[in-house]
Amino acid sequence: MTTYRVAEAAELLGVSTDTVRRWIEAGRLAGTTAEGRTTIAGTDLADLATSLLDDADRGRTRAGEVSARNRMTGIVTRVVADTVMAQVEMVCGPYRIVSLMSAEAALELGLEPGVRAIASVKSTAVVVERPVSRRYG
Repeated sequence: MTTYRVAEAAELLGVSTDTVRRWIEAGRLAGTTAEGRTTIAGTDLADLATSLLDDADRGRTRAGEVSARNRMTGIVTRVVADTVMAQVEMVCGPYRIVSLMSAEAALELGLEPGVRAIASVKSTAVVVERPVSRRYG
């Protein structure tokens, strides 16, 4: 299962780490603490990211820091696939990104709810890829 530290979750949602901690304390987001480190299940983070799209908290995100011409890091919230095509939905801060790709590509990338991914927006195409890093699960 993919998990995220509080700082990683904050970055993906476009909010501060204090906001994520408050949501955990209030029970809005489930967090698990072990050895002094709090982690959040990717699927729980994806659920919260989806709810934030239509929530009043959306106005508190750092939308002004992201340009549509940039690569946007986010979290996969939904994948619908058949034998040929896949529809991948992501939340990148305050933005909802939807990409259509081959089912094979989505499978190879390991795209599923709760997974961190990068949406590259170029012209009318959205390319989704997984970040290459040893830090993220």
